[in-house]
Amino acid sequence: MSASVAVYRNIYTEDRFKQAYGSDDTASGSLRLRQKLAGKCRCSRRACLHLLRERVPLFSWLPRYRLRKWILGDAIAGLTVGILHIPQGMAFALLTSVAPIFGLYTSFFPVVLYMVFGTGRHVSTGTFAVVSLMTGSVVEQLVPTPLAFNSSSSEAADFEVQRIGVASAVALLSGIIMLCMFGLQLGFLSTYLSEPIVKAFTSAAAFHVTVSQLQSMLGLRLPRHTGTFSLFKTLALVLENLPHTNMAELLISVVCLAVLVPVKEVNMRYRHRLRTPIPVEILMVIIATCVAYFSSLDSNYNIEIVGHIPAGFPKPQLPAFHTFPAIAGDTIAITFVGYAVSVSLAMIYADKHGYSIHPNQELLAHGISNTVSSFFTCFPSSATLATTNILESAGGHTQLSGLFTSLVVLIVLLLVGPLFYSLPKAVLACINVTSLRQMFLQFRDLPELWRISKLDFMVWVVTWLSVVVLNVDLGLAIGVVFSMMTVICRTQRADCSVLGRASNTEIYRPLENHSKCYEVPGVRILTYNGPIYYGNRSFFREKMSRVLGLTPEKIRSREKARKALEKQEREASVSTVERGIANTSFSSVNDFFESETSEKDVQAVLIDCSRVIFVDVAGARLFTQMCTECQKIGIQVYLANCNESVLKILTSSGLMSHMNPQHIFVTVHDAVMYIQQRREKPPENTPTVWV
Repeated sequence: MSASVAVYRNIYTEDRFKQAYGSDDTASGSLRLRQKLAGKCRCSRRACLHLLRERVPLFSWLPRYRLRKWILGDAIAGLTVGILHIPQGMAFALLTSVAPIFGLYTSFFPVVLYMVFGTGRHVSTGTFAVVSLMTGSVVEQLVPTPLAFNSSSSEAADFEVQRIGVASAVALLSGIIMLCMFGLQLGFLSTYLSEPIVKAFTSAAAFHVTVSQLQSMLGLRLPRHTGTFSLFKTLALVLENLPHTNMAELLISVVCLAVLVPVKEVNMRYRHRLRTPIPVEILMVIIATCVAYFSSLDSNYNIEIVGHIPAGFPKPQLPAFHTFPAIAGDTIAITFVGYAVSVSLAMIYADKHGYSIHPNQELLAHGISNTVSSFFTCFPSSATLATTNILESAGGHTQLSGLFTSLVVLIVLLLVGPLFYSLPKAVLACINVTSLRQMFLQFRDLPELWRISKLDFMVWVVTWLSVVVLNVDLGLAIGVVFSMMTVICRTQRADCSVLGRASNTEIYRPLENHSKCYEVPGVRILTYNGPIYYGNRSFFREKMSRVLGLTPEKIRSREKARKALEKQEREASVSTVERGIANTSFSSVNDFFESETSEKDVQAVLIDCSRVIFVDVAGARLFTQMCTECQKIGIQVYLANCNESVLKILTSSGLMSHMNPQHIFVTVHDAVMYIQQRREKPPENTPTVWV
C-alpha cells in the first residue's frame, strides 16, 4: 500500500532559515572557547584522577576486573602466548642480526609496559617479523659482518655489543618519534596506511623474511644484502652457493618443516575446538636442543648453534646515540609500520568484542615501551599477528594476560636460558618461515578485492610489487604515495550529474540513473560529487561549461547583444524624452533575454552543493567566475544544500557581490519552487512550498 505526503511550509533561503532557527554564532563560539579554556586550566582531584585513568589505563580496567570470570582465560592465554614468545623471540632476533637472548628481552619488557599503558585488551606485543627484518637491514648497513668472522674470537663480544647498540638506538628513536606524535595528537596518521597497503606490505615482507632465512636453513655462511633489489641479490647468492649446502642442517630444516607445517595447519583448522593450540614451536626447540646436545651436532657436522645465552636480568645499557643521524630515515618507516600494524590489530579485536581503542593512547603505550626497553638492550617491538590471534582464541579477556606472558619469559631468562646453548639456528629459521603463514594467505583476499574495488586492488598489487622488487622501506613509501594518488584522482575526476524530479515528490535524482524522473522546465539542476579545490577546478569548469553550454563564442555573442541593447535603450530614452513618447519595446535587459529563450532553454541553473564537502579559495573564485558568465548569457545562478563551511568560504570570497544572497536555499526543492513561482508572477508575500 502506497502512502502520499503533503508538505506546506514557507520557502527557506539560508538567510531566512538562520533568522528563524539560527543562533548567535559569535556569542556562542566565544562562550564555548572560554568554557574550554576554563575547563583545561582548572585543576581538581577529580580532573587529576580522570587524567591518570586516561593516560594509565591499568587504573581504569583493573578495579573493574572480574576475577572469577576472567582470571582463568587470561592465565591460559597468557601462558600459551608466553611459551610461543620464547622460540619466536630467539628466531626474530636472527632477523634483527643480533644474538637470540636480545629477542627474549624484547619479548619481556614491552609486554609489561603495554599491559600498563595500552588500551587493546587482546593485543600481544613483542617481536614482529617485519619490524625485525627492517631493523636488521639497518644493523647490517651500519655494522656489517666481517668476511673472516670467528664467533669464538675475543672480537665477537664487541661485535655483538655494536649491533645491539644500533638496534637499541632504533628502538629508542622509534619510541621518541611515537611520543612526539602523541604530544602532537597525530594518531590519525595511521589511517594513511590503508588496509590494502598493510596487507600487501606484510605479504611482500614475508617473502623477504623467507629468502633471508634460506641461508640458515641450508647451512650457508653468506653476507646479508640490504638496499634495493636485496631479495633478488640474496636469492642469486644462495643459488650460486647451493653446492656448499650443509646436508645436516638441510636435514634438520626438512624435518622441522615437516612437523611444523602440518601441526600449525591443525591448530588453524581446529582452533575453535582446541582450548589452547598445540605449542609445537617450543616442543620443537626442546627436542632439537636435546638431539643436538647429545649428538654433538655442532662439532661433528659443523652446524651453527645459538651458543651461550646468559642467565639473569639484563643490565641497563645506553644505546648508540651517535647513530641517530644515520638511522633516522629508516626508523621513521619502522615506526609507521609498527604503529600501523599494532593499531590495526587492536581495532580489529576491539570491534569484534565491543570496546574502543584510542589511537593516541596507543602511540603513548608503544612509545613508552620502545623507549624504556631500549635501555635494556631491546630492539623495536610492536603488536604481533600470530601471538595476538592465539591470545584471543585461547580465551584472553584483558591486558592482565600480559602478566602471565611476561612471567613465562622471565622464568626462561632467569633459569632456563643457558639450556638452549645447543639449539641449531636452522630450527629458528624454520620457525620464522612457518610463522608467516597468515601473511602468505593474504593472497586469497585479491579476488574479493577486485570485485569490490579495482583501485584498492591496484594499490595492493603496486605495494606488493614495490616491496618485493625494490625494498621494504622504499616499497612502503611507493605504496603510500600511490594510494594517495588514487585518492587525488578520485577527487579530481568526480562526476557532475543533471538532476531530475520524481513526480509529486521533493526528491531529485540523477537523470542518467532514473529514467522516470523529469527535468524541471527551464531549470538545469546540477550536482557535483566531490570537493571543489585547486586540483580539480579546471575539470569542474569543463564539466559545468559542457552541461550549460557556456562556450566562449556564446558568451561573446550574448555579451555583444547585451551591449547593443543597452546602447539602443540609451538612445531610445533620449529620443522619447525629447518627443514625450514612451518606448515599450523592452523594459530591461532581462526582458530581452527572456524573449530570446524558449521554454525548453535553460533560464536558471541550480547547483546542489550537498556533496561538495569543501571549497578552497580557487574553487570559490571559480564559482564567482561561473556566476558572472552565466549572468552574461541571461542565466540566473542558485545554490542549495550548502554546508556551513562551504557557504562561509563562498561568502568570504566575495561571491555575494556577484550573486543575490536570496538565491541560496536550504533545499533543492525550495529553490525550484521559488524559481517556478517567480516565473509565473512576481512574489508579493513569502512563497510557500507545495509537494
